Amino acid sequence: MKLYILEDEIRILQHILQIVKKIDYLEVVGFAGEISVAAKEIPALKPDIILADIRLKDGDSFHLFDEIGTLDFQVIFLTAYDQYAIQALNLGAFGYLLKPIDDVSLTTTLNKCYHHREHESFGQQQLAIAKEHYLAQGVSASKRIALKSVEYIEVVAIEDIMFCKSDKGYTSFYLNDGREIVVSKGLKEYESLLTPFGFLRCHQSYLVNFKYVKKYYRGGYLQMENKENILVSSRKKEEVLRYLENIA
Repeated sequence: MKLYILEDEIRILQHILQIVKKIDYLEVVGFAGEISVAAKEIPALKPDIILADIRLKDGDSFHLFDEIGTLDFQVIFLTAYDQYAIQALNLGAFGYLLKPIDDVSLTTTLNKCYHHREHESFGQQQLAIAKEHYLAQGVSASKRIALKSVEYIEVVAIEDIMFCKSDKGYTSFYLNDGREIVVSKGLKEYESLLTPFGFLRCHQSYLVNFKYVKKYYRGGYLQMENKENILVSSRKKEEVLRYLENIA
């Protein structure tokens, strides 16, 4: 697989090159520290994977990918920024690495891209979501989320998610149109992302959008608009009651 690196910090670039040259399936076809150079080289070199710093001296890589247009490669973002940026990239379903770059993390992420290269295409919708969140510097402006199932990546409106259910490392998203999307990430990955939108972790296995709660039974469960009954753990009962009182 052909790799292109977009990074303007020389020491980080050299560190990355030392790591990737040990990976047999990778061929480094180019690297640059400027958006203007990468905009010309990437379409010509046609890399399979791009390691891209988010912010460079002459712009940010989101605008670069806007300019390139059709995207048929995978992207791993490199960022030195805070948790909001990480959450934004997670919503966009991208690979990301936090600086300083860890050897094991980089190799693991590249291996994941390699083994899932037929399913992990980089899409314009995903780019739009990540850019929207990143530029807003927080998840409060978010309205959509990208969910990766085994077969596809689907972009859904957060307000259309009724509840999420955890099961053995997987999370099922139940939508208001009756569909279920299963992703291979744990519920904890989504809790901090969805909490600002009226979601509450009412049980170890459930994250609920209170927009769709119809009744709360003091026996310890919520009834959703689709008649589904959701368990409320004993330690979460008071929190659920307070939450309901605040939105009543």
